[in-house]
Amino acid sequence: MNPVFTQRYACHPDDVRHYDTDKLRQHFLVDNLMQADQLVLNYTHYERLIVGSAVPVQAPVWLQTVDALKAGYFLERRELGVINTGGTGVVRVDGTDYPLQFREALYVGKGAKDVSFHSDDAANPARFYLNSTPAHHPYPNRHITMAQCTVLDMGALETSNKRQIYQLMIRGVVDTCQLQMGLTVLEPGSVWNTMPAHQHDRRMEAYYYFGLAEGQQVCHFMGEPQQTRHLWVGNEQAVVSPPWSIHSGCGTGSYTFIWGMAGENHDYNDMDKFPASALR
Repeated sequence: MNPVFTQRYACHPDDVRHYDTDKLRQHFLVDNLMQADQLVLNYTHYERLIVGSAVPVQAPVWLQTVDALKAGYFLERRELGVINTGGTGVVRVDGTDYPLQFREALYVGKGAKDVSFHSDDAANPARFYLNSTPAHHPYPNRHITMAQCTVLDMGALETSNKRQIYQLMIRGVVDTCQLQMGLTVLEPGSVWNTMPAHQHDRRMEAYYYFGLAEGQQVCHFMGEPQQTRHLWVGNEQAVVSPPWSIHSGCGTGSYTFIWGMAGENHDYNDMDKFPASALR
């Protein structure tokens, strides 16, 4: 089965100021993820990050290349990050199996040729969220559990943003060329993520929201600090955040999100923060 493949071109912030809701969603919302037995790849022209998914139900899903990559195989010039948001599954890389529990991650380095995704139980399939970026060096594959990553306790219940940030793929935990990934878990009663909002001009980011109950959504804020815009995002949808954009969100119910970053800067704390009073 051929992958579901789309491209998202880069947008200048001066143009985005004039976008209506439909155009904002067209350029920045990724709403085609987590299709059963299907590889989904969304190629963005922000640091060439690919946002994708694989949900093996009736059969394994293979990581296939697409013509736009002009590569003999998908990871010929790329690295891959995988985080499982569903039932227990396995990622098979060149004959080696990596079992992934819920919220566990796998880094796959440049040069891996045969990658496939498998579920242990078709009734509760694995739901693999994928980020991929260009890579210049082959780093070793690495399975990362929630117990092995760096954890940051952030926010407070008084400001409705008490949360834990699990840095699964970040400098000091895993060697990568440019890809960084992790997930943020909000505590009960907290709805705001990444507040105060910030920018990082040398890194783009993608947010993937999951764990929302039926009928609940997240209002994701983007844009320049003085020209903010918003997108209503449903369960298992993602938002592409350009380097010039803030990225923050507020949910109508509990949720978790995965952040993936790409760019020349690996310093997680290199960011320009904007308190709520500075936003317009």
